[in-house]
Amino acid sequence: MNTNSTSLELNPSFSWVVDMFSQEIKREVDTAIAIPAIKVLTEVISKSQAFTIMGLQKELEYATAHLKQCDLNTSISLSSVCELFIRFVTRTSLDFPNFDQCKTTLIKRGEQLSDKSSKSRTKISHLSNRFIRDDITILVHGYSRVVLSVLLYASSQGKRFNVIVTESRPDSSGYKLAEKLEEAKIPVKLIMDGGVSRIIDKVDYVLCGAEAIVENGGIVNKIGTYQISIVAKAFKKPFYVAAESFKFTRSYPLDQSDIESLKKEHDTFNICKQCCKCTKPELLTIDSPSLDYTPPSYITLLFTELGVLTPSAVSDELIKLYY
Repeated sequence: MNTNSTSLELNPSFSWVVDMFSQEIKREVDTAIAIPAIKVLTEVISKSQAFTIMGLQKELEYATAHLKQCDLNTSISLSSVCELFIRFVTRTSLDFPNFDQCKTTLIKRGEQLSDKSSKSRTKISHLSNRFIRDDITILVHGYSRVVLSVLLYASSQGKRFNVIVTESRPDSSGYKLAEKLEEAKIPVKLIMDGGVSRIIDKVDYVLCGAEAIVENGGIVNKIGTYQISIVAKAFKKPFYVAAESFKFTRSYPLDQSDIESLKKEHDTFNICKQCCKCTKPELLTIDSPSLDYTPPSYITLLFTELGVLTPSAVSDELIKLYY
């Protein structure tokens, strides 16, 4: 799997970026990961003592290395945002031969980029709204802020629809989504992950978020997404993905083993000893990745703020973003 990322040792003088990032995350719990990341990287430019673009870029890479160490399950999205921002700096520098002028412009554009990212969900909700009709049933897997935004917006527009949400083990994030839909008075039913094939003939389509959208138009997302996409295709049900463009990443996984490197140390599965029927559950070997890869052949459309895209269009959008 080609990630094109820069590997750097941690520079202690940039340890402050983690504190600032954590504070921004706590300040706005439901914000997209791009916004605090861009704010932090813009602050790095503001505080920079570099005298050249190469020096500034190196400082941003050091800051990125620290951000990637944050104990948050956002490693792929965060890496994509940082890589895009550094590329953004490199492209902007070509327009301004005067470094001080370039630095001032970068700070201003960083603030504009943060503002643009904050509006992504709203734009995605508007673009995807025509796909939500009265009396349809939508199957959702996992908790996605973008998907929640899409559903809440459709409901606010007077659409009347039903949602089926999977438990989404092992973190059971489906309960959180179901609770928020209940609060919004949207009819919702919670099912076990293993019950998807039993109810798939009752749904109109599947809608999920993504941790990352890779170069071939496939997605990396919550474990179980891939098998749901297989069931959906077998029953000829559309499979839609809603995600911001900052999750586009220059990666090209070929199979499930290519995303093993994305698994974090805290991605472990704790056995409930009261539920376990074996006498020594601690002796069991457990494999519990939090993510899987869904190939583009199982995806119908992607809803992004750049537009409603087919999987094959992702590579073209990546070229526009990076070049």
